[in-house]
Amino acid sequence: MSTAPNAASGARARARTEVTAAIKEEARRQLAADGAARLSLRAVARELGMVSSALYRYFPSRDDLLTALIVDAYDSQGEAVEAAHAAVGRAEPLRRWSVVCGAVRDWALAHPHEYALIYGSPVPGYVAPETTVPAASRVGLLLIGIVRDAHRERGLTGPALPGELRGEAERMAADLAPDLPPAVAAALVAAWAELYGLIGFELFGQFHRVVEDREPFFHHAATRLAAGVGL
Repeated sequence: MSTAPNAASGARARARTEVTAAIKEEARRQLAADGAARLSLRAVARELGMVSSALYRYFPSRDDLLTALIVDAYDSQGEAVEAAHAAVGRAEPLRRWSVVCGAVRDWALAHPHEYALIYGSPVPGYVAPETTVPAASRVGLLLIGIVRDAHRERGLTGPALPGELRGEAERMAADLAPDLPPAVAAALVAAWAELYGLIGFELFGQFHRVVEDREPFFHHAATRLAAGVGL
């Protein structure tokens, strides 16, 4: 039996993978230079020496290309943070929390344009589809897992909730971590948002002439966030 059809199919798949990677790389270059709002399939095609109609066979619209870049960015962050977390094994929860927070910051500083794409200003006219959720959830799930382990070991209660927040905290717990007390779930969501706020302030220049020695400041702040969830 001839293997020629299989070989041809494999070659086409490799070629498609290579062209897709080249399109994404040029798109990332344009993001760094001009920002996500100005990303253009025609401009990407022009820089790659492709006709626009050929590029549309890979990404039918600008939003499809943006979605692919967003998922790649979330996955890149997730892989880096998960690797850092795995390296500390079964360390105590506060240590694991600190490592995860530090790894998020390290990734952001090394990939500022990708960080801006997923945590910066929304792109006008773009709505991220549900397909981005699994990649976007990777860091949050790590933090939930750390807090869950601490709760199983010694029990966490979280700060007292005002009455007007209890219903929302119960909803968050049911959606995100049903085995955590609602007060802990609410504190965890706040800590997650504050973590990215800290990193965004550093990355986008809001700490200029305010916080100069930023690494120890960040680690101190991350420890305070841990205390807020009971670690």
